[in-house]
Amino acid sequence: MRHETDFQIESELPAITSAEGFTLTRFRVSNFRSVSDSGWLKLDTVTALIGVNESGKTNLLLPLWKLNPASGGEIEPVSDYPKALFATIRNAPEQFQFVTAEFDTGRFSQDLATMAGIPEDQARRVSVARLYNGAYRIAFPDFARDDTGAISRAGHALSAALDDLRPLADDLQPRACAQVQAIMDDLKGIATVTANDLRLARNAVAALIPEEPPATSTVIPVLRTLQKTLGQQMAAMMAPDPSSRDDIRRAVLEHLPRFVYYSNYGNLDSEIYLPHVVDNMTRADLGARESAKARTLRVLFDFVGVEAEEILQLGRDFRDIRDEAEARMIAEQGRTGLLRSLLTRARGQNHQPDPTILAQIAEAKRTRSILLQSAGTLLTERFSEWWRQGDYRFRFEADGNHFRIWVADSRRPQEVELEHRSTGLQWFLSFFLVFLQEARGAHENCVLLLDEPGHSLHPLAQRDLSEFFDGLAGDNQIIYTTHSPFLVDADRLSRARKVYVDHGGSTRATGDLLLSEGTDTQRGAGFAVRAALNLAVAEASLRCARPVLVQGGVEQSYLSMIKTLCIASGTFLPKHDMVFAPAGNARIMHAMAQMLSDDDLGMPPVLLDDSTAGRALAAQLGPGGPVIRLRSLTAMDGATIEDLMPSESLAAQLDRVERRPERLFADQVDPARPFVAQALDWAAQEGIILAPDWRLKLIERMQRHYLGAGRRALERADTQAWAQVLKTLTGQAGDMRA
Repeated sequence: MRHETDFQIESELPAITSAEGFTLTRFRVSNFRSVSDSGWLKLDTVTALIGVNESGKTNLLLPLWKLNPASGGEIEPVSDYPKALFATIRNAPEQFQFVTAEFDTGRFSQDLATMAGIPEDQARRVSVARLYNGAYRIAFPDFARDDTGAISRAGHALSAALDDLRPLADDLQPRACAQVQAIMDDLKGIATVTANDLRLARNAVAALIPEEPPATSTVIPVLRTLQKTLGQQMAAMMAPDPSSRDDIRRAVLEHLPRFVYYSNYGNLDSEIYLPHVVDNMTRADLGARESAKARTLRVLFDFVGVEAEEILQLGRDFRDIRDEAEARMIAEQGRTGLLRSLLTRARGQNHQPDPTILAQIAEAKRTRSILLQSAGTLLTERFSEWWRQGDYRFRFEADGNHFRIWVADSRRPQEVELEHRSTGLQWFLSFFLVFLQEARGAHENCVLLLDEPGHSLHPLAQRDLSEFFDGLAGDNQIIYTTHSPFLVDADRLSRARKVYVDHGGSTRATGDLLLSEGTDTQRGAGFAVRAALNLAVAEASLRCARPVLVQGGVEQSYLSMIKTLCIASGTFLPKHDMVFAPAGNARIMHAMAQMLSDDDLGMPPVLLDDSTAGRALAAQLGPGGPVIRLRSLTAMDGATIEDLMPSESLAAQLDRVERRPERLFADQVDPARPFVAQALDWAAQEGIILAPDWRLKLIERMQRHYLGAGRRALERADTQAWAQVLKTLTGQAGDMRA
């Protein structure tokens, strides 16, 4: 399906201006690979595009890169044209634009306004689109000719001129007054005044001025001023759109930021063969992976402060120098030189090293050693500013043609080759070198597009990477893709944008994190955001709270509601907050109990019901643990969490959840028997099967009831009984303050 590519530009959006060039404020992708129309996507200094695998996140970065690439970024019809429109676009690539980006022009707005002859506020925003034939389409979304103002100013000028002419004593005065009045009458009679009407008015005024006007005339200066004003307003109405001028287009494209796209980050190897490095740095036929590694090595040696060729030369010994001399002799003397070399070796006349040459070789190797030692110290210091997962020390070593990177840390002081350390450390070191060293010149006035950075990093290191982006954002705007909650982080949710596949199969992007995600009912794109938020809430809640382990979400919901009602009624006044953490089985519960244990209070209490699953959990946890049984709290065999609630209220709400039976459950519920067992028996008698999540739906209705109007009907005896349960869970059953 073809999507319209001439987008309407909306009202002005706020932007984070940059002193170095234009700042990207939003963009839109259309008819590119899996994207029919992404919709407008507003950007910040750092923007995270989150989405599930195959949602098309990369297909949003690539068009931006191809808008104005720093390197590469050629339009590839076979890959970039959407398959459904391949033939159509191939026949008319000049009719399809695949990316449109809006920029805040920042401090360049005044220069553009002066060049274009428009107000500065109309030059604050510029839109740049690229078509599949490689051409650009420029627009100033806020530009609009003020025709009404020009006509009004022309009318005021005519009225002022007529007022100035009337009192003058001049032979030309009567004719001038009559002509100006006639012009005013003519303009008033025109429904829509055009620039041509002002041109005719200007010419009529000019016709009043004689070729050789008298020097003493008082009318001529008034007419000349009027002629000039009418000409200016005519020109204002005829002013062309600034985007149609070649000089304006060139100025916009010159100030456009370049886009740098990274997907292969070129992890460093621990042992580097220098001759291969020197050769690869001059080759243009490397694959993407080897090219990325060559780039990282180039940056590494730039960081060291010498070229790879220089390190290779500084490490030569006497034998290398002799072999090079023989090679030069053979190259210069040809066959004669070869025979002379073979004859010398056959006679055993090996040249002994000259002491001067040996001293030069020793000095060169000492220089190389000092350079590498200094570079290792510098890398250790700079790296520790960003990587917080350990105190790492780096050492560079050159041995002949081989260059090695050794790593040690405070926990493992023995040096180990880089490739034998974690993949995350290798990745971050390579990433760190590229972005802190290469960015010094190559990334000036660039937008960095990072595809799935840091996926091999530990969650804590991913959080550090997120902070690393904040540091880079001082110089470069950053857009990156991810599906990790640790690269979104709750305190940085404002930078998150959701990417998903809509009902038509096209990639869409939005800043509305609650928006539905097409056919994905699980909202996988927003899961990373929800996970980041959940992590932040959990960390904050557990920091000063006393955890209680329960079997599942139903128990968690009932106890949370009970706690709220008891605190509101004043029957339970906790010293510390209580958090109810669901754990599904004994292994998970045991692990959670250990993780949530307190040094002073020990393991948290575990509340188990008297169902088959609850009894099995109690048996697996074993005796002696902090297990509290609902059977002992309710004095009822087979008790579940529902048996803490008034059975009449539960039954009334269950009748609203399940409306199929003719007999109401509320008419036959027995408060002395376990509620869940009774509900299952009632359903069997009525010939129905309760939904698998009926208990969850029931607690949802109970929450709406008791936390709403039903709170007034709550008996104090109920809240007092609940408060006693909460005190038991906190180990303070003898004290109202738990």
